Amino acid sequence: MRKIETHFVAGPAGRLEALLEEPETGAPRAVALVCHPHPLYGGTMHNKVVYRMARALRHAGCVVLRFNFRGVGRSEGIHDQGRGEVEDARACLAWLRARYPDLPYVLAGFSFGSRVVLRLGCGVRDARAVIAAGFPTLREPLDFLGVCGAPKIFLQSTQDEHGPRGELEALFAEMAEPKRLEFIPAADHFFKNALDEFEQRMREVVTADILPAHAN
Repeated sequence: MRKIETHFVAGPAGRLEALLEEPETGAPRAVALVCHPHPLYGGTMHNKVVYRMARALRHAGCVVLRFNFRGVGRSEGIHDQGRGEVEDARACLAWLRARYPDLPYVLAGFSFGSRVVLRLGCGVRDARAVIAAGFPTLREPLDFLGVCGAPKIFLQSTQDEHGPRGELEALFAEMAEPKRLEFIPAADHFFKNALDEFEQRMREVVTADILPAHAN
């Protein structure tokens, strides 16, 4: 039976609403933090791509924590243009790792959330991987990715209007290793008509390439 719990994590701008899910069978192999898309455009932890990411990670053996950024749902605070949201993610990661101190961790995010986890993951040394889905290539300077030594995996729609294939390929070429880029045939940024394939690929990447047979 699926185990899911609601928690409130102490964040830098107030408490953060979160959902914790454990694998249905077997001991957890790792923990994973999942971040949602842009709060000002309706993004929440219940977004369909975020839900699929969380389920793929759970089926791969991860304990998964997804949460609402400041000002979203029952999370306190107000939107901070990505700066404070990185600190929200850092607080949730610390809470998750304190609860499961012996497990390695993975960071994952969709759209705005992918930027947040890359900012966070590139500032630490021990993330098993940072998975960025629907990565937006526009607006924000991305020079930090050129020196980011964290293992980076990008899963992108072939028709992503916020991260066009050519732009992401050019950006990817300038990124530091280790890195990986995969395109999934889909109709738009939200993996329209390809959510099942996206979820399956995500699960395969985690199971085969990120976590060893005995992560703990």
